[in-house]
Amino acid sequence: MLGPVILAASRSDKMRRFVSAAPGTKQVVGRFIAGETVEQVVPIVQDAADKGLEVTLDVVGEDITSREQALAARDAYLELIEHLKGLGLGERAEMSVKLSMFGQALDGGHELALANVRPVVEAAAEIGTTVTLDAEDHTTLDSMFAIHEELRKDYPQTGCVIQAYLFRTEDDARRLAASGSRVRIVKGAYKEPAGVAFQDKAEIDKAYVRILKILMAGDGYPMIGSHDPRLIAVSQELARRAGRKLDEYEFQMLYGIRSEEHVRLAAEGHRMRVYTAYGTDWYGYFMRRLAEKPANLLFFVRSMITKN
Repeated sequence: MLGPVILAASRSDKMRRFVSAAPGTKQVVGRFIAGETVEQVVPIVQDAADKGLEVTLDVVGEDITSREQALAARDAYLELIEHLKGLGLGERAEMSVKLSMFGQALDGGHELALANVRPVVEAAAEIGTTVTLDAEDHTTLDSMFAIHEELRKDYPQTGCVIQAYLFRTEDDARRLAASGSRVRIVKGAYKEPAGVAFQDKAEIDKAYVRILKILMAGDGYPMIGSHDPRLIAVSQELARRAGRKLDEYEFQMLYGIRSEEHVRLAAEGHRMRVYTAYGTDWYGYFMRRLAEKPANLLFFVRSMITKN
């Protein structure tokens, strides 16, 4: 299967250099990455708002190696929040953050990541929005959930992400649903060993539905991160059975993928949020998008071959 190979390549410096230099890369990356600067991404937020959509913004970058880089990541999000505040777009856009970008993997990383992400959460709250903590590989999750719990003491709207392919996730979902948390559920996009995660697509889909049932029946706010038409239909039915109103859950999809579906769901009255990534350190994020869907890889290869 290509997916695991691509995920392994996402950690390779050699592959990073090769892909970055490939002639067709810029064209394909532009499909998934909204721009490199905050000035480039703000008009996209405004356009989404005009279409009845909301966004969650991710400043890409995760493999940081110094405290200075972690502080720079914090400052990049604070700059983004200032731009949103100036344009009155706070209520249309939240932020998604990876704690690895805030120093989680460094010495003393748990405390460092918490110290760096807290000002971002505070600033987001001041403009009427919030932050969701993205899930990364399974070794980081206990720290992520602990930071999430700590932040929710002062900012209960802080969200987190759970991944359906991990064996642990049903228990995590029960705990988060009982506490009334905002929870985004995704299938999972990291290379995980068979000892901790389902490897078969059908098993992952079944787990996704089981977890959806837990979230819909709980006291939290489910955020369905999927482009799969079947899972979208299942989500709608489970929400109906749970008696949830349209504003008591939302759908989330990636920027550049199934854009017509974004608008269709919003037109039906659903809350529809577009996960919008931007920044210069796009490689890891881009490779996971390729791994999730083979058609994306074929599109990339064709662009490399046909580009003059």
